[in-house]
Amino acid sequence: MKSRFITQWINDYLAERRVRANSLIITIYGDFIAPHGGTVWLGSFIRLVEPLGLNERMVRTSVYRLSQDKWLVSEQIGRKSYYSLTASGRRRFEHAYRRIYDARQLPWNGEWQLVILPSTLPAPQRDALRKELSWAGYGTIAPCVLAHPSADTETLLEILQETGTHDKVVPMTAHNLGALSNRPLQDLARECWNLEAIGATYREFADRLRPVLRALRTARDLDPEQCFLVQTLTMHDFRRALLHDPLLPDQLMPVDWSGAVAREVCRDIYRITYRLAQQHLMATCKTPNGPLPPAAPYFYERFGGLEDTTHREAAEQQ
Repeated sequence: MKSRFITQWINDYLAERRVRANSLIITIYGDFIAPHGGTVWLGSFIRLVEPLGLNERMVRTSVYRLSQDKWLVSEQIGRKSYYSLTASGRRRFEHAYRRIYDARQLPWNGEWQLVILPSTLPAPQRDALRKELSWAGYGTIAPCVLAHPSADTETLLEILQETGTHDKVVPMTAHNLGALSNRPLQDLARECWNLEAIGATYREFADRLRPVLRALRTARDLDPEQCFLVQTLTMHDFRRALLHDPLLPDQLMPVDWSGAVAREVCRDIYRITYRLAQQHLMATCKTPNGPLPPAAPYFYERFGGLEDTTHREAAEQQ
């Protein structure tokens, strides 16, 4: 049975917040389609996203643009079009996957990743590299120097390869000298990253999602389509907030960082909704070989593990 409150919450969310079709489709491909092989019949995908306010024309326009941007590739089989993730699209989702679902951080040893951009770097490549590094959490500490503490070296090398700058920039590592002192590090972090604005975005996210989390926890029965819609909008909202979060080590962060609370709200909604959301996905979407294949094992590692979590949380609510 559909919850009136959740239906109204979804309607209000879509009416009050500007949701870009391209961005929402990227969220759905990353959260739902990628774990099931990354390919889906466009007609079934249109049905899947229609309740989110995306009509057929909007979807067709968006997947065309995403194909132009090398996120998706299309294949025509008979009269049906199938859209799949490209290799570069998969890599981008893997980067996002690590940031969204696996935020575990090892103790920071004071090491920094630096990328120095020579003046000879062509402007188009400079802009593309800055954009990709920004998505990966890098900040500008000097006009031609981008940096991140404890960044993933593999991710950096992939970004340099994808942007064609691996032989045009100077990547290196640096270390703090002496003992780590929180005060100057936090001052530097505030200069390089707009932590106040990011923190405010996280607080707004948590405030916006808490009412629907309470409704999910107290509902006797949950509707599969509503679970899909709530999970989609939750992950879309959280992904947009996270894109601007550099995920810095604790030593650089303010006390009582609101990002931790926002992640907990997101995780709790995900754990409650994912089973029925998957049920709706599998009943709606098709591939050239029929139904979507089962989710890859890595799907169940999200947010520290999804297996049996819903049943345990339901028991705890009794």
